[in-house]
Parts: sequence; structure tokens; C-alpha cells
Amino acid sequence: MLTGETLTRAGIDVVTLKPAECDVSRGRDLPVDTVAVDYEGREHVPDERTLSRLADAKRVLVTTPVRADGFDPLGDDSLLDRLPSGVRRVLVAGHPAYLSETERERAVAPRLGRALEDAPDAWVGTEGVERLAMATGGVQYDLLSRRTESELRALRAAGFDGEIAVYAPTVLTDDEDAILDGVGAYAARRGPVARALPEGAPTGANASGRARDVLSTAVRDYALVGSVEEVRSQVEALREAGADHVVAYPARGIGDFLK
Repeated sequence: MLTGETLTRAGIDVVTLKPAECDVSRGRDLPVDTVAVDYEGREHVPDERTLSRLADAKRVLVTTPVRADGFDPLGDDSLLDRLPSGVRRVLVAGHPAYLSETERERAVAPRLGRALEDAPDAWVGTEGVERLAMATGGVQYDLLSRRTESELRALRAAGFDGEIAVYAPTVLTDDEDAILDGVGAYAARRGPVARALPEGAPTGANASGRARDVLSTAVRDYALVGSVEEVRSQVEALREAGADHVVAYPARGIGDFLK
């Protein structure tokens, strides 16, 4: 029987789903109030009916890259028609993997400013545009890193009182092989980790020697991993440092969050 008890015990309050990987309608069964839908290219943006049904049960956030055709406030914004009125947006510059060469060359700042005029309650993804994101005053949407807790404390000490959400791929198990298979490749793409790894080293459960040592540390810097109790401890540490929301992506599939 699927209950979502493990997710509740872990203390997660927002879950991100990738529409290329699962039917986002399953987010209705998650024991959280807020579900975010990631962007993986315009062909994977859910239709209005799907988002409306999800929004009937949850607060829904949809990632909308301001440089991407369909969400460009200074150009083609036709995909906005798929977003029901009750759905909030996460404004991001856009991951290059999901953008064309032309889209990657578009300026972020004017598009972000224009998008916020239309969606003043949007969350703002900080990846690559930290200063721009901070200037908006919206909910700051950060990726977990080894510096996150210290940066959160510094922001709060400096008087920043806006909302901050921290995103992290999550694996709810203490099986090291499963952890590496789930988030090893993700951690390996982070700059410091890529530089530390031996060239051509595997990044999953088959990693060994120095590569495995590097990855075992890195996945704990850039993801939430371990037993439910260990993940809860990490979540609580983030909240104590100043995070308002902890956003988890089920790196092993949504079923992992419904147990």
C-alpha cells in the first residue's frame, strides 16, 4: 500500500516532478501541499487539463525558463496559455540542455523583469543568476551545495527576510550503491566534483577507489541521501540555517516518495 509515510517522516514540504519521467498527475498522491513541475523542453510541458487537476489537490508551481520559446515574455509566450490561473511559476534562466543555441543567447535580466511584472508571486531560480534573483525580492530558489547552510546563515544575519527554498535530488535509502546510482551522475556534474574525479571514472554503483570516495562525499554535499532519519536531520539543519522550504526531487522515481 502506498502511503507516503517515509516522505512525511523525512520532513520534505515540496516535491519536484519531471514530466519526461512520470505522469505528474501522480503528484496528487504525495503527502505534501506543494508540487513543482520541472521543465524538460516544450514537448514535455503538461497540458492545461493535467495541471488543473493537479492544482485541484495541491499548490502547483511550474518551472518556466524566461529564455525559452513559449515562455519568453519578450517573444513567444504561447505556452503560458497552458497554465491555469491558480498555478504559480518558477522563473529561471533555463538549463542550456533544454535550450536551443538561439535561446541560450537571449539576455536574462530584461526577460526576468518583464516576467515578474506578469507573475509577481513567482519563485526565482538562482542558478547562474544569483544577483539578479536576489534583486527581484521573490522567493529565492537555490540548489543545495556544500555552501548552502553557511550562505543561508549569512543571508539571515545580513537581514534578508524573504523566503528561501532549497532544491535537492533525494534518495531515501542508506544503500550506498543505490545512492550512487540515483545521484552520483548529478553530483559528478558539479564543478568541484568534476575536477576531483579521475578522468572517465564511472559515477554510479560501479565506481571504485578514489572515484567512489569523491562521489560518496559529493552526493552528501549536493543531494539529500540516506535513511529517512538521516534525511530528516539534513532537512532540519537547512531549516535551522534559514530555509523556508526544502524541495525534493525523487531521484529514483516518484514511487520512492509514496512508500
